[in-house]
Amino acid sequence: MLSTIGEHAIGHVSQIPRGEGRTFDVGGERVAVFRTWGEEVFATQAHCPHRGGPLADGLTGDGVVICPLHDRTYNLRDGQGVNTDCHITVYPARVTADGTILLTLGPGRNPAR
Repeated sequence: MLSTIGEHAIGHVSQIPRGEGRTFDVGGERVAVFRTWGEEVFATQAHCPHRGGPLADGLTGDGVVICPLHDRTYNLRDGQGVNTDCHITVYPARVTADGTILLTLGPGRNPAR
């Protein structure tokens, strides 16, 4: 259960290299935040539901992340599994004009099962 619902400033976008992810503690939860080569920012649950792999350590590209443990692939926009029936929770994230990443915690979005 999320302990702090609402929008949280988690740092500057420069903290996450393009094409990579980082894990943040936000409102009592661990969240993976990704910055794409196209400068989009996405936020998901921190661990793969398959075997608990650290999603922020996965490969990213074309709006997906690949879990570093067992190659499960997830869409960063909606959390749907690409090559698996697993799915991940995604959270709204945006970057302000000064480069601050804002993440909104709440129930998140879980894809339909």
